Amino acid sequence: MKAFVTEAHYHEGIVASWLIPQLVSLFPRLAHVWADQAYRGTFVQVAEASDLSVEIVTPDAEQQGFEVQPRRWVVERTFAWLSNYRRLSKDYEEWVYTSDALIYAAMTHLMVRRLARLKAA
Repeated sequence: MKAFVTEAHYHEGIVASWLIPQLVSLFPRLAHVWADQAYRGTFVQVAEASDLSVEIVTPDAEQQGFEVQPRRWVVERTFAWLSNYRRLSKDYEEWVYTSDALIYAAMTHLMVRRLARLKAA
């Protein structure tokens, strides 16, 4: 899969719906998608039209205070990894292509470090 960086004025649910056809073609076994409440609407419609089941992860109504939402930690963990890289910690870049390239560089660095650790073990 690839990173997809856009200008800030696009809603994330709409942008995510643009990626569904690519996801389905790249991962034909993909059958289920988890999403948070921001992805209700167009994203769910496009995903279901592509024969994907969508589960909207919502916080428990009875829970007060902070609660870890199921599957949300995967996305938040990735954002935390990316924010360790200075150029990605804030929006310094003028061009989305630069941010896109920096995301690839950071994730490649993380993957190479993990692969090197596995080889050394």
